[in-house]
Amino acid sequence: MQLEALFKQPQALPAVPKIVHELIDSFNSDDVSIDEIAKKLAADPVLSARLLRLANSAYYHVSRSVGTVNDALSMLGFVTVRTLVISSGLTGGYKSMPGLDLSQFWRYSLHTAAVAGWLAKKVSVNSDQAFTVGLMHGIGQLVMHAGMPDQMLHLDKLASPMDPRRIDMEISSFGYSFANVGAELARQWRFPLTFGDAISKFPEPLVGNFDPAAGVLHLAVWRARAEHNQLSPQELAGTVPADVCKKLGISPDLLLKDMPPMSELAEGLEAMLG
Repeated sequence: MQLEALFKQPQALPAVPKIVHELIDSFNSDDVSIDEIAKKLAADPVLSARLLRLANSAYYHVSRSVGTVNDALSMLGFVTVRTLVISSGLTGGYKSMPGLDLSQFWRYSLHTAAVAGWLAKKVSVNSDQAFTVGLMHGIGQLVMHAGMPDQMLHLDKLASPMDPRRIDMEISSFGYSFANVGAELARQWRFPLTFGDAISKFPEPLVGNFDPAAGVLHLAVWRARAEHNQLSPQELAGTVPADVCKKLGISPDLLLKDMPPMSELAEGLEAMLG
């Protein structure tokens, strides 16, 4: 199925609340009414409950209990709240997926987001955007599974979504990969161009002009997959993308020795899953 045809499949795209689209639009607007956003968020019981669970989670270490949407906005700031609400909306975009464990998929995506956000701060990349891009980098997998389930289930038998060969096999089968699909979704939903660029470039960040955000995402994906596949310290050291580290101006030891354990880095984020 061609990429254009995939996006015309009504069941392919995630269903997210209107407030999520409004928050995405706010990236491109200087005229944002935070009071209006707060009212709309408070009126959505599912998203506001997730937001408050996250705001009170160990991930944010807030000094006092966050009881309302306005509390979250005042204590965490609009940018962080926007990141959390968009992320929560995305994780609820599909209720089920034939042949795919959604809980496992989003846990891996949250790990990617946590690493991306942490690493971004070390290399002067916007950490809130890195977190969001990390969370949504794999959403093309879900679009493809929802839009052409039979073809994807066949591919799953040959190489699981976590298999390093997966992107090459998708390109061989369809002419595009889940990274291209995710970038197109970001474009259609009017995310800033930097989001789609990072998602499309992350599989091969050293090809063409180097985008530090794509480099950060590449390393975050590697580390989250390593966690999922339970790589040993020796296997981590043997597979770390040292060339990407060098391009970002960091030592591989930042990821191998200095980064906190994943359980600590992503602590509390699973509140995003419902």
